[in-house]
Order: sequence, then C-alpha cells, then structure tokens
Amino acid sequence: MVRCRLFLCSILCLFLASCNQKPEHSPAIGEAFVGPLSINLKQDLSAKAQIIGTARHGDKLEVLQTRRSFSRVRTSGGIEGWTDGKQLLSTRQMEELRRISGQSAQMPSQGAATVYEMVNVHTTPNRNAPSSHQLTENSSVDVIGHRLAPRVPFQAASATAPVKPTTPKRKAKSKDKEKEKEWSRGSIMPPSPPAPPGLPPDWLQLSASPLLKEKRAKPIKAPPPPPKVDDWSLIRTKDGKAGWVLAGKLSMTIPDDVAQYAEGRRITSYFKLGDSQNKEQQKFHWLWTTIAKGQVPYEFDQIRVFIYNVRRRRYETAYIERNVKGYYPVTQQPVEVSNRKEKLTVPGFSVIVENKEGQLVRKTYAFEGYRVRVIQTEPWKRLSETDQIKPFEDLIPLNSPAPEQTVTQPSWWQRTKAKLNALTNKAR
Repeated sequence: MVRCRLFLCSILCLFLASCNQKPEHSPAIGEAFVGPLSINLKQDLSAKAQIIGTARHGDKLEVLQTRRSFSRVRTSGGIEGWTDGKQLLSTRQMEELRRISGQSAQMPSQGAATVYEMVNVHTTPNRNAPSSHQLTENSSVDVIGHRLAPRVPFQAASATAPVKPTTPKRKAKSKDKEKEKEWSRGSIMPPSPPAPPGLPPDWLQLSASPLLKEKRAKPIKAPPPPPKVDDWSLIRTKDGKAGWVLAGKLSMTIPDDVAQYAEGRRITSYFKLGDSQNKEQQKFHWLWTTIAKGQVPYEFDQIRVFIYNVRRRRYETAYIERNVKGYYPVTQQPVEVSNRKEKLTVPGFSVIVENKEGQLVRKTYAFEGYRVRVIQTEPWKRLSETDQIKPFEDLIPLNSPAPEQTVTQPSWWQRTKAKLNALTNKAR
C-alpha cells in the first residue's frame, strides 16, 4: 500500500513539473524595428485572422519566419504574430531615423509651412516607406531640408536567413586514368597538340560580307530612361519629430500680400528682414527664395527682397537675383558694415550658390534701409548627398579669409566720386 502511494506521488510530481516547464521559443533569424505609428500582429496569414497584439513605432522585434512580403515576429513581451514586412525597418534605417530626429533640433528653419489635408510623414524619402506619423489639416511645421529621390521600390528590413552550406564540386573523371598516371610518372610523353588551321584564301571577301554590313548597320538600342524622381522636404514638427514629406504637399505660410508676387513659382524659404515704419498696421520687409520647376538637385534659382512702401501701401522689389543655383541652408543674421568711419549693425542674410566656374560660394548680403549689397564672398564645401542632414555648424567654409582681410565692395558714393575724379583728370 505504501509503495503504491509513493508511486502515485512520484507520477503526480513529474506531471506537475512538466506543466511548469515553459515552452521553448522559436529561434530568431533576424531583427527589425516598427516603422509606422503602430502595427497589428495576426495569428496567421488569412484575411480574417485574429489580431493577437500590437507594436508601436520604434519597438524592437525578433524576426522568426518570412513568407513572401510577410514576416512572423516576436515582441519583447513574447507575443508572436504575422505582419507586413514592408512596415519594418532594419537596424541601419532605424539608426538613420534616430540620427535625423536628434539633429533636426539644431538645424536652421527655412520657413514655416502648412498642409491643407492629412499628409503622411515618411521615415525615408520614398512613397512606399513606412509612415511614422501623420500631419493633420492646417497643422504647421518647419522646413529644414530638401532631397531629390528616385521613385524606386522601398527596401524593407530583411531578416538574415541562415547560410546554405555549399557542396564541393566533383572532379571530372578522366577517360583513360592509366594513361594519366603514366604521363604523370614521365614514362610516356603526351601527344603534341595539332597545328591551328590557317586562314581561308577568300578571307578578305568573307570579311566584307553584306551580312556583316547589315549586322553592323543595326541601330544600337537606346539605354532605358532614368527613373522618375520626387522632391522631398525634411520637416520638423512642433513637438520635435522629424520626417520626410512630398514638397508639393507643403505651402509656405508667408503673408498673402507678399505671396501674390510668386508668379507660379514655388517658395522654398523666407525670412523677415525688419519692420517697416507703418503706424497703422505692422508690416515687415521680406527675403524669399523661389524655384520655377522642381525635380532639380538644388533648392532655388531666384533670390528676391521685398520692402513695404508706406506711402504707396504696397510691397515693392528692392533686390532680385535670377538664374542662380542655390542650396540650403539660407540664414538670416545681423551683419556689420562700415559707414564712413563708423561700424553699424544692420540686418543681413547669407546664401550658398554656384559661381560661374561651378564652385560653391557663400555670399553674405547687408540690408541697409532699402538697399541690398554683397559684403562678403567665401568658398564653401557642400557635403555629399548622404551627409546633407547635418547641423549648419558642420558646414565649414574652405580657405575662409580672416575678418581683417575681408574685401567689401565700395558704396554708391565712393563709386560716383571715383568716376568724377577720372573725368576731371581727363579734362586736365
């Protein structure tokens, strides 16, 4: 009786121990991160499959299995389910997104923009890239960058599949193994190869065959057309989030009485240069950059400064520069100018453009009253396309002259005085 009880107790203990054992997890073949704001995890791949969990943007997932464009993943809480693999980011893509978000706070704004409908903010400049968040109607963002990206399929995160073992190639069997052994021993010399055949007597006529002429006369196939490209703008939201939006979805929020002079051109940046002496209503002087056509690697092709004429109660153009190739960032900052023997601080701005030799230069302008003039020009180095998203301080000028060596252009009075002196010397 006692033995029977001991036997039943041992069986019961083994059963309880087997129940307490945790199920073994499937081995992971890779890792990925959630790209959209949230994704659903389904129990299987059927259309009516039950949703067993969700994952948020930036969550790290373990990839267990891939089937076509779908992936079976496991969250940090142990939930396993199927999701769309196109909505996952690789480790490199997630690091790039975090780098852009961290550096966006240090990048200068090129102007505020608004959207008139719900717009997706993508993690990379690609139409099929995951959307990390959305912009609601009439929301305002800061434009901080631009990129021209080809319209190609998005490269989603791919799990690292196990490497298949390679089988060694089999050696070709010899027809006569005994002769090969004898040749290797040196007892029998291998036969000498036959002499190559000579040219036929009519080889010149054959080379001038009409068939060859027709073959040579065939037109060469034209290379395939380049892929279509899109203009993307890097934006920063009020809460510090960064992402990519199609440039055509944004509208710069410059006042309408100034924007009416755009003449169909797209405004790419704008800044305030000062306040006008208008007692009835507060008006500002404006700087903007525009571009006539998109899908070009630079950001603007025209610079324009507007002043508000208090007497006529309208905006007028004080300075315009056309047919330029300009790049971000455009900055607005006070500058020092010499007025006779005094130094004054006036509003100013800087732009990065190409000169006649195709080299990049940074031009600094001074806004004195209603007059705009260049006070400094220095060589500039543009970063590569992959390094464009960097703070403004990282763009270091090349061979920048010292402040005491900076050459300033003569004023209007100095130029007029020089002309008068030249005419007087000729009269003498």
